[in-house]
Amino acid sequence: MGSPWKKSSKDFPPGPRPLPVIGNLHIMDLKKPYQTMLEPLEEELQRFSTRTQAFACFWKPPHNGSEETLPDNVRVSKQYGPIFKIQLGLQKIVVLTGYETVKEALVDKADVFAERAPFPIFDEISKGFGIVFSHGENWRVMRRFMLTTLRDYGMGKRSMESRIAEECSFLVKKFESYKGKPFEFKGIITAAVGNIIVSILLGKRYDYEDPKFIKLLTLATENNRLLGSTPMQLYNIFPMLGYFFATRKKVLNNRKELYAFINENFIQCFNNLDENDARNFIDSYLIQQQQERKTQNNGYFNHKNLEESVTSLFVAGVDTIMSTLFWAFTLMMKYPLIQKKVQEEITNVVGYAQPRAEHRTKMPYTDAVVHEIQRYADVVPLNVPHATTVDVTFKGYFIPKGTHIIPLLTSVLHDESQWERPHEFYPEHFLNTEGKFVKRDAFMPFSAGRRVCPGETLAKTEIFMFFTSLLQRFTLQPAPGISTEDLDMTRAVGLTTPPKTYTLCALSHS
Repeated sequence: MGSPWKKSSKDFPPGPRPLPVIGNLHIMDLKKPYQTMLEPLEEELQRFSTRTQAFACFWKPPHNGSEETLPDNVRVSKQYGPIFKIQLGLQKIVVLTGYETVKEALVDKADVFAERAPFPIFDEISKGFGIVFSHGENWRVMRRFMLTTLRDYGMGKRSMESRIAEECSFLVKKFESYKGKPFEFKGIITAAVGNIIVSILLGKRYDYEDPKFIKLLTLATENNRLLGSTPMQLYNIFPMLGYFFATRKKVLNNRKELYAFINENFIQCFNNLDENDARNFIDSYLIQQQQERKTQNNGYFNHKNLEESVTSLFVAGVDTIMSTLFWAFTLMMKYPLIQKKVQEEITNVVGYAQPRAEHRTKMPYTDAVVHEIQRYADVVPLNVPHATTVDVTFKGYFIPKGTHIIPLLTSVLHDESQWERPHEFYPEHFLNTEGKFVKRDAFMPFSAGRRVCPGETLAKTEIFMFFTSLLQRFTLQPAPGISTEDLDMTRAVGLTTPPKTYTLCALSHS
């Protein structure tokens, strides 16, 4: 049999023509690849003109720079429709854009698009273990265990809400300690969010100033930033050059330190393990491991799966929620009238009581604002790449088994056919004419299908409770001398994309 690539080349999705060796790398913004895939041709042409010198050995650009004489390989963006191909190095990637296309792939054909695409740096880190970058039966077993265990430890239950409420009280006291003076809230919010996932993993919490905890959070957030950086993008495209990238060494060293922390606590849990009293996620895993050993020699509940699952749960559980809350507070400073309207609803519905998830249905405007923050924030714009499990004909195109797939989440959350004002912060996206909350099918900040974020329910509860607890007690304003227009809304580079504004004043209502 011949290669499916050769047999399907004429039926493969269209895309810009690749250059030798580099593919379409010359037209990609590696700091914001998701933007390259969507932006208008004019912006792409402008950026292209600044890059041709670097690739002059592969292609000589035209002299006049007009659109008519530029080659097809700069015509990415909207020219090819909702499905198109890009090539990075020798790797062909199919990009899916827009709600209808992404939904059909991830939901309607969930099993077909359920595989995880291999990437050198992630494969080097996880080696196929854990949940995020694992495959086949290992992924299914680990995902099933994680979902069951998260539910056991309160995800979606009152017990978890109580843990979050307790952390909210610590966070409020910390904000109060600044007495309305400007402070950087990045580390404080990161620690508060980190304590929720730590309570599940280890059954404990850390003080915000604990040096070990600060180091742990720094390692996790730094790696998420580095993994989305240009050097790591280039390493994933040209892995043979990996030893020349200092960033790769930094990522691997950070990961080793994260593993060391987990192993230290793993030993403590193991030494105090009671099979009849699982106190946390690691306890549950160790008990499952012992039960598995009684029935089979080489099961899935090995040390490497534990190490990788705990690390992924911690890193993902901190970074996405943290980034969303950064956007929440920045947007409230940016739009004080919206902040005031949220505060009025909190006062009318909750009063001075601790906001809970149950209040959400009675607070349609606040619920709409929280949803719009998540849509607008778009903190994982590129999604985590998928791969096809079988050969498939999709939307008239033949896509071979194992093809890398990017279901572009930013294209769903800003789909002009689904949102009235896709590029603006507009809470009315989630309100009807009567002011009641309405669900929107194109709201997919946690992705969809088989690889949807397993902590989605926990994340929604955390975001809502942290957000309402702080706005109940404080009015958030920019630091003196900074106007709402001066707030830096630039997206940071990384696997997640928080804003760059991290300073605020929290004016107490008491």
